[in-house]
Amino acid sequence: MVDFNLDDCIRKVPDFPRKGILFYDITSILSSPIAYKYCIDKMVELYKNKGIDAVAAIEARGFLFAASFAYCLNIPIIPIRKKGKLPGVTLSKKYALEYGQAEIEVHRSDVPKGKRVLLTDDLIATGGTLNAARSILIEGGAEVPGIFGIVGLPFLDYEKILEPTPVTTLINYHSE
Repeated sequence: MVDFNLDDCIRKVPDFPRKGILFYDITSILSSPIAYKYCIDKMVELYKNKGIDAVAAIEARGFLFAASFAYCLNIPIIPIRKKGKLPGVTLSKKYALEYGQAEIEVHRSDVPKGKRVLLTDDLIATGGTLNAARSILIEGGAEVPGIFGIVGLPFLDYEKILEPTPVTTLINYHSE
């Protein structure tokens, strides 16, 4: 596979969602078939021989990468949704946000007991949402051998909250 400069395809939006924040917008990857294909191909290359049985994705942008990845590896997708979006019996977890609390959930029956589930999202910032997602997958009986994101913001120390699970990203930004 030819290397690709992913940074060129990530829009940087200053002062969004509020003043002082530099927002790394991955929608520009989605609008570039070459960039999107690069991301999916890299995911497949990284995980095709890792014994991954399923991929869990965080709502909503995580779904966009997980779906193509799952198709390529012929594995199921486990959607992790915001509270109240799933019918039936769910596992849920509350987690802290800088401005309050949020809650995510997954169908209990979707979590494959004893199976290896790659957890994925588009961007990894503080790691709070992914940590909550990892907790509910483990509570449901799955193993989480890795966490994958397109963009990582390691200056926000997500690795501390997500350890000991290995975190892989395609590009990192080390400041806002």
